[in-house]
Amino acid sequence: MVGSRRLAPGSTPLEPLVDVLVHGQDVAVPLGLDHTVPARAAAAAATRVWTYRWPLSRAFRARDHLAGLELVATDTAWSVGAGERVEGPVRALLLLLTGRTAAVDLLTGAGTGRLRLAGG
Repeated sequence: MVGSRRLAPGSTPLEPLVDVLVHGQDVAVPLGLDHTVPARAAAAAATRVWTYRWPLSRAFRARDHLAGLELVATDTAWSVGAGERVEGPVRALLLLLTGRTAAVDLLTGAGTGRLRLAGG
């Protein structure tokens, strides 16, 4: 798709943004690198993942896996969900939404105990 402005059927311009931000963190976090991302872009990507409809919603199942938690960004105005609070940088929350647990140590709040029990 390099050089193409065409999108896969059913996708929006936000899917490539999700890919770039998440996969960049997939590399940086395990290496201990602080690869910052624009908070507004990460918030837009996180909102997109949270609001995925079928069939994309089946890819991460964020609403299912994170039911009972309120995710709150500490570096931008962004939050979703309801329940025990989980706070942290929106880039860490984006990783959590996409099923990654590598950045759980960047998160705080009552709901983080549940994340750690789940393998994060």
